[in-house]
Amino acid sequence: MVAENEVSNWLTEYDRDELVIATLCSHTSLQIFDGAKKEGFKTLGISVGPPAKFYDAFPKGKPDEFFVVDNHSDIPEKAEDLRQRNVILIPHGSFVEYLGPDNFEKLQVPTFGNRKVLRWESSRIKEREWLESAGIEMPQLFKEPEQIDRPVVVKFDGAKGGRGFFIVKNYREFEKVNPTQRYTIQEYVLGTRYYLHYFYSPIKEDGYKLSKGILELLSIDRRDETNIDEMYKLGSQEELKKLSIYPSFVVTGNVPLTIRESLLAEVFDMGEKVVEKSFELFGGIIGPFCLETIVNDELQFKVFEVSARIVAGTNPFISGSPYSEFLESNLSTGRRIAQEINMANEMDRLDEILS
Repeated sequence: MVAENEVSNWLTEYDRDELVIATLCSHTSLQIFDGAKKEGFKTLGISVGPPAKFYDAFPKGKPDEFFVVDNHSDIPEKAEDLRQRNVILIPHGSFVEYLGPDNFEKLQVPTFGNRKVLRWESSRIKEREWLESAGIEMPQLFKEPEQIDRPVVVKFDGAKGGRGFFIVKNYREFEKVNPTQRYTIQEYVLGTRYYLHYFYSPIKEDGYKLSKGILELLSIDRRDETNIDEMYKLGSQEELKKLSIYPSFVVTGNVPLTIRESLLAEVFDMGEKVVEKSFELFGGIIGPFCLETIVNDELQFKVFEVSARIVAGTNPFISGSPYSEFLESNLSTGRRIAQEINMANEMDRLDEILS
C-alpha cells in the first residue's frame, strides 16, 4: 500500500499547472479523456501494445499522447516515468483487473480515489461486511450448497463483466457446475436491475450533505448481458439446457435508465450509508462508485454489489444524464472526476482525493 506521505512527497515534485490525466486505454477511457480535456487537462493513454486505431475516429476522446508498454505487468516499472510527466492516474474496472488489485494498490503514481477500498471491494466477504454493516439490504447468502432451496446465483471469486455467474435451483444442479475456485451463493432476486452511479466529494460543500462533503447521483443504467436477456424468445431455460444452451451474463453493453422519482430518496439514503460506513472501515470512498441493485415489485431495493470506481455503465452519458443535467449541462462522470481534481488543486487539497 502506498503511504500517505509518499503521495504528498510526489506532489511536491509536480508542476501543478501541468497536471496530466492518465488511464489505461480500455473500459471508460474515451469518457475520461474527453472529460479531462473539457476541464483543461492534458491527457495520456497507457496502451498495451500499439494504440487501437479506433481512437483516431473519436478525436475528442483520443488522448493527447500514448504511453506504450508491452504488457500490463510493465506499468509498475514505468512509475517514475509517469510521475515525471505529472501524471494522475484514474482507475477503472479494466485497469484494476488487468494489473491486479495487489499490484494496483502498490503502484507508485498518484491515483484518484482511496486505494484502500480495493481490499473491501475485491473480496465478496468483506464487500458484504461493508454493505450489511452500513444497513444495506442484500440478497440472502447461502453458506453451504446443500442449503439451496430456491433459485440462487453462484458467483466465482474474480468474476467480472458477468463471467463466472450461474443460476441453479437446487443442490443437484449445483453439483453440475463443478466449481474449481472459491465462490459465493446468493439468493436470486426477481425484479428490475438498476445500476446507480454516484459521486462522493470530500471537498465540495453545496449539495446533498454528508458528515463531510457531499453526495451526487450522476446517472443510472442497466446492463445488456449476452443470451440471458434474449433466451425467453427461444423457450424455457429447462428445455434449452437439454440442448446444452445455458444462460450467460457476460456484459456487452449498457442501457440508460431513469427511476421513479419517489424512489430517489432511498437511492440517496443507500449511497449515504455506504459512504458514511466507508469512513469508519477504511478512511472513506472517494469519487465515483456504483451500487448494483434490484428493485422488486414491492419497490424494495436489494444491493448485490458495489463497484468503487467509474463503471462502464456511465458511458451512455458522455453529454450528461437526466440527473447530472440538474447539476450542470454536459456533465459526464469522466468530466466530474476532472472537475474534482481541478477543484482540489486550486484549493491545495490534492492529497485529500489522491492515494
